[in-house]
Amino acid sequence: MMIDLELQTLTFGGDALGRLPDGRAVFVPFGLPGERVRVELVEEKPRHARGRLMEVLRPSPDRIVPRCPHFGFCGGCHYQHLSYDRQVQVKAGILREQLVRIGGIDSPPVAPMMVAPQPWNYRNSIRFHLDDTGRLGFEPAGGRGVIPITECHLPEPPLNEVWPQLNFEPLPGIERVGLRLGVNDEILMALESSEFVAAPELELDLPISVVHLSPEGPLVLAGDPGLWMSVKETLFQVSAGAFFQVNTAQAAAMVDHLLGRLPLTPASTILDVYCGVGLFSRFLAPQVGQVIGVELSAAACDDYIINLDAFDHVSLYVGAAEEVLPGLDVEPDAVIVDPPRSGLDRTVLDALIRLGPPVLAYVSCDPATLARDARRLMSAGYELQLVTPFDLFPQTYHIESVSWFTRSTD
Repeated sequence: MMIDLELQTLTFGGDALGRLPDGRAVFVPFGLPGERVRVELVEEKPRHARGRLMEVLRPSPDRIVPRCPHFGFCGGCHYQHLSYDRQVQVKAGILREQLVRIGGIDSPPVAPMMVAPQPWNYRNSIRFHLDDTGRLGFEPAGGRGVIPITECHLPEPPLNEVWPQLNFEPLPGIERVGLRLGVNDEILMALESSEFVAAPELELDLPISVVHLSPEGPLVLAGDPGLWMSVKETLFQVSAGAFFQVNTAQAAAMVDHLLGRLPLTPASTILDVYCGVGLFSRFLAPQVGQVIGVELSAAACDDYIINLDAFDHVSLYVGAAEEVLPGLDVEPDAVIVDPPRSGLDRTVLDALIRLGPPVLAYVSCDPATLARDARRLMSAGYELQLVTPFDLFPQTYHIESVSWFTRSTD
């Protein structure tokens, strides 16, 4: 069914919002506020619908020509049709709206966005899907399958030099191919399988390391199991299966932000929950009396031990936060949490409230779950002092932020 719509606003997730004649919301990827568009309704529900943009009848003055020919088909980018300055304004507005609507916060203290120094070619890692013929690509916008690509403007230049040289035969069981860039332009490739499959045969003419990741664990096929990455001139061992922030410059900005606001003294105890390979712990350790990390990923824990090996006042609890925190007997001066998109499990939230840190820094990659958790923290006596958004993912809808909660003393 085709219908003409007036688009009103951009929503979290990258879609533009319009209204059907019956009042239902309709979400349209790649549209912009103020535009009149013709869309095909591809999904209808009792309260909302989804549309595919077929034609822009009246374009927004904000619309620009996308840099990438795959934009509008590939699901990797959402905002290439907006100038970077406008993208930043939109994201800050969406973060504020989520805190108001979901968090119930009348005037959320959202600071100006910390903009990315490079809105293009900023990613130190990239994950491709493979189609049935072995071609590299990404999932399509609003659909399933794989769209093969010939160019991408998000990875750092050394990665963009390598991936077009990769040639794969059809690889049953290999679902994704990841590339990560380390110091001295070293590159690590991860072949990812979600099921038990035999490691693929490999013919390698490139000077890169290759690891097969499967439920059986990592298997090194060439080179090393990980590589070294640098933030603020500090080296981090990062294994193939471990998470690391994809935007190195903005990771450094977040570290500086945390160091500037946390209560750091030789007597301070800092709890770093979802600590990963130790990005934050490594910079905190020289300034405090004790750092306690909590992490579930085995690969990240191995890296954390290496990255924090020089400090004897750092300890690591290996396990899920919802299992570790309820039994933790400590009085932290501050807690950092950096949860997945799902936010804080209710068990984790209750345990943090029981620990009662005077300061809680919440690193979020999803404003909706941040708003939900902020509401719960505030109902337990915490005050939201500041929310600082960081644009780690230009050209996409993703919004990273650091929120500061302090325990009320009333």
